[in-house]
Amino acid sequence: HLQSDTKKFFENLSGAGKSIGVLTSGGDAQGMNAAVRAVVRMGIYVGAKVYFVHEGYQGMVDGGDNIEEASWESVSSMLQVGGTVIGSARCKEFRSHEGRRKAAHHLVQRDITNLCVIGGDGSLTGANLFREEWSGLLEELVQQGLIDEEAAQNNSELHIVGMVGSIDNDFCGTDMTIGTDSALHRIIEVVDAIMTTAQSHQRTFVLEVMGRHCGYLALVSALACGADWVLIPEMPPEDGWEEQMCQKLSENRADKKRLNIIIVAEGAIDSHNKPITTDHIKELVVSCLGFDTRVTILGHVQRGGTPSAFDRILASRMGVEAVLALLEASASTPACVVSLCGNQAVRLPLMECVQMVHLHCVSFENNLNTYKLLSYRKADSELPNSSFNVAVLNVGAPAAGMNAAVRSAVRVGITEGHKMFAVNDGFEGFYKGQVLGLRHMIVVISLWYHCHMINRLFAFLGVMELSAARDKYNEFCVPMVMVPATVSNNIPGSDLSIGADTALNAITDTCDRIKQSASGTKRRVFIIETMGGYCGYLASVGGLAAGADAVYIYEEPFDIRDLQSNVEHLTEKMKTGIQRGLVLRNENSNENFTTDFIYQLYSEEGKGVFDCRKNVLGHMQQGGAPSPFDRNFGTKIAAKAIQWISRKLKESYKEASNCLFCVIMVSCVCFVLSYPISHRIPKEQWWLKLRPLMKILAKYKTSYDVSDSGQLEHVTRVRPKKVD
Repeated sequence: HLQSDTKKFFENLSGAGKSIGVLTSGGDAQGMNAAVRAVVRMGIYVGAKVYFVHEGYQGMVDGGDNIEEASWESVSSMLQVGGTVIGSARCKEFRSHEGRRKAAHHLVQRDITNLCVIGGDGSLTGANLFREEWSGLLEELVQQGLIDEEAAQNNSELHIVGMVGSIDNDFCGTDMTIGTDSALHRIIEVVDAIMTTAQSHQRTFVLEVMGRHCGYLALVSALACGADWVLIPEMPPEDGWEEQMCQKLSENRADKKRLNIIIVAEGAIDSHNKPITTDHIKELVVSCLGFDTRVTILGHVQRGGTPSAFDRILASRMGVEAVLALLEASASTPACVVSLCGNQAVRLPLMECVQMVHLHCVSFENNLNTYKLLSYRKADSELPNSSFNVAVLNVGAPAAGMNAAVRSAVRVGITEGHKMFAVNDGFEGFYKGQVLGLRHMIVVISLWYHCHMINRLFAFLGVMELSAARDKYNEFCVPMVMVPATVSNNIPGSDLSIGADTALNAITDTCDRIKQSASGTKRRVFIIETMGGYCGYLASVGGLAAGADAVYIYEEPFDIRDLQSNVEHLTEKMKTGIQRGLVLRNENSNENFTTDFIYQLYSEEGKGVFDCRKNVLGHMQQGGAPSPFDRNFGTKIAAKAIQWISRKLKESYKEASNCLFCVIMVSCVCFVLSYPISHRIPKEQWWLKLRPLMKILAKYKTSYDVSDSGQLEHVTRVRPKKVD
């Protein structure tokens, strides 16, 4: 329904009379199409004209049909397409003053004074130079008689907003760039496939991934797959690294590991600035160790394929924020780039970011520290003297990424000098004494609980019962850490939980296939039921990633009038030529308006206009290989948890009864767990702010809270604390 503050929103941020040009430049990246779609639809939503600039800056210089007005329908069915459908090209002519004058002429002809540029640092730098020269270019065009004074006056200001599309994640100022997560998906898919054949034949594989100047892809993929060695441009190995690497590979084989994985960024160099090639590494391993070794160069496979759910959501949020930034821009506003900081969209001065392009974000350094922590195995003589028993158990439903967290917890725990134990089958196994000893490569020793004298507990979920029993049982007065792991993403205090990203990708992939199945039919609406209990995270964010027309969740009550409004909306949509509709429903969104009820209602009301199909996704959302995000997230958060528990043990193991029951969350801040709300729904859920965005992109008239939009900030360098 139309909210009361919608009128105020349009009064303050009306795009009437404005024209926006959107282009993709430089290399392509998965998710660029989602960004283009968001810019077009948000621009039209606020009353502006939006133009495609085909083939990047080359299309701007050439003009003509390369600059085409976009419609709402023209960006349909492009959300799930990789690359960029409006094209991208390198343009030498735009680097010249004459080329930029031609581009200015073609923009003025269509009154385009707002540009949204999606590309890398080179593309954004060119856009900023274009903006700085704009007034001079208009004067030259007037002098040449190509435009008149009135046209120059009406188009006197050019506003630029950038979005970074680069799989390398090499732009300072943003935690993630568009395309990076999808590239990691391609890399991990290949690594998972290679590991099976490598294990079968006891082989060593050397993989080269993209990253000429930035090793982000190599580092994170090494962390996600547990690679034996990684080589990146930012960390040239010291002299003698060849012997160290071969020794590490040899030790792993001695521990009965049947395969070795070495990941190399294409721009890897040694301490003498000499390139480190995959062929050199292969020759080294074969000559020194005699291992059967193969080389795989992934190349442009990393740029291809369908964008991940994360990239679709990131690009959609950035596209909407870019339009808001253009509408708010004035003559004194510098060209800005829309960035992601934590879970918040921010605007940063473009040139500040470009000038710091060789500096990495905090997440890169955190990944690097975690990889160092997990990859170095201390000798027994190096381990701390104090030793504690630490148990690890998984509680509740499975979530993809739990194994990565367990691996990380065990290895960091052993590095900290603790004796690590695993509890089979959660609390039931704890009760029955199904406790297994763990070593660095997981040596299984089956002993009973009372023999272990386990006095420290590391639990993934469901530790509330143990904390409640502390008054009665002193044995539970010990440090406990809960790492959030659930596909529902409903843990209070944490923005994300292990498994949610994998489930979200499963939903998005399934919706893509379902929509594709309708390509041979006309006017069909799909009703999809997702998991999540009473939490609407999967349905809402999955709906945004899949381009849903409506999403029903428990947190946002709906009635028969809302259902009627949605049916009427889909009816109008079908009349415009769009052939498919998608509706998502959280499994517990309403006890009366079930999936069957909504399906029957849509089928009846849509007769003669569209037909319906329904799908219940079920437990397939909990299965499959963990996504790179969940592997990386589980690894880092479990490492932080063990480090915290180690500090508490050293500080207060003599007074265990006074230890706090704490939670390690995304921000790694410890606090007492609070779960006061029924139905397992936190009081505050950040993703609810994305629901208006989803409705806007589905062409609903609704309000959008601009108070939460990004404000122009300055680039800051907050260094993470060093890891011992």
